[in-house]
Amino acid sequence: QVQLVESGGGLVQAGGSLRLSCVASGSFFSIYAMGWYRQAPGKQRELVATVSSGGDAGYADSVKGRFTISRDNARKTVYLQMNSLKPEDTAVYYCNARLVTGQYWGQGTQVTVSS
Repeated sequence: QVQLVESGGGLVQAGGSLRLSCVASGSFFSIYAMGWYRQAPGKQRELVATVSSGGDAGYADSVKGRFTISRDNARKTVYLQMNSLKPEDTAVYYCNARLVTGQYWGQGTQVTVSS
């Protein structure tokens, strides 16, 4: 089993910054890709950013240039640095990990950006 625990969400004014963290625990050998998704009220969950085990990152067009994803393999942790936040970034942010045994999700952390 794999458990993912997110932290770092909160309330911030537009233009501000937040840093999300997600720590993986459990019994596994390695994690292929880790990523962040988000879901706003009334909308489908969408991909925000992903990072491979080798550090290759990909981003949704809506966050390019503002968000940075990174991972620390030794600490089994993935981070999402979010700068220049906008009200439309308000959502529950979910951590995702892909392993040979399947795909796993965290419980989510709320990010609210006020205008």
